[in-house]
Amino acid sequence: MPRHSHSSLLLLASALGSASAFTSSSSSTALRRTLIATTSPTTTTSRSMSVLDSFFGKKEFAAPCIMGDESIMSPKAHGTSETPVQKDLRWNCDYDTADRICNFNRHYAEYAGYWLTTSFVEDARTVAKEGKEITFYDSNTGKPLFVAPKGRSMEDFLKESGSHGWPSFRDEEVVWENVRCLADGESVSVDGTHLGHNLPDSSGNRYCINLVSVAGRPVGGEEE
Repeated sequence: MPRHSHSSLLLLASALGSASAFTSSSSSTALRRTLIATTSPTTTTSRSMSVLDSFFGKKEFAAPCIMGDESIMSPKAHGTSETPVQKDLRWNCDYDTADRICNFNRHYAEYAGYWLTTSFVEDARTVAKEGKEITFYDSNTGKPLFVAPKGRSMEDFLKESGSHGWPSFRDEEVVWENVRCLADGESVSVDGTHLGHNLPDSSGNRYCINLVSVAGRPVGGEEE
């Protein structure tokens, strides 16, 4: 078996085995420890999420996914974007990691479970108790990119994200005005921010997204 295929299977097996950890706050801690233990905290990028790229040829993804072309990710003033990421990212996301992944990268990702080392899960559960959704903003521009959960509970959103290793969004949770998918599955903002990849499953399109790419704050507005 090729090395990259073996690594993919190990990642998926580890992640799927951890899905049940989101049934309570104590088990959330257990999942956090499991994922951190199986990934390197000193490694800020990982090939894991995009190692599956080779299994997906150029294609059109099912509606309502909106396709974009390579010109979106053309070189600009700051990598593939006009500006660096915001200095004060939400959930204590690391600036350097975010800037590297958002603006100078097309394939790599924050390590699996990175989002569990931030304050995101705690914040998400607080928002859920208030009966609200979370709007995720572009870490470069502050434009809204995703709104979750929609059509499911916050716990379902967290459970699915935990099973895959990265925040995972569905079609109805995407702000299509500002998000595109490229032919190889790369998910990007219309302004050139690398977000992650669309890795469809039996339920449809699934956007596996780096938290550092969607941890921005709205420009001139209040967070939702």
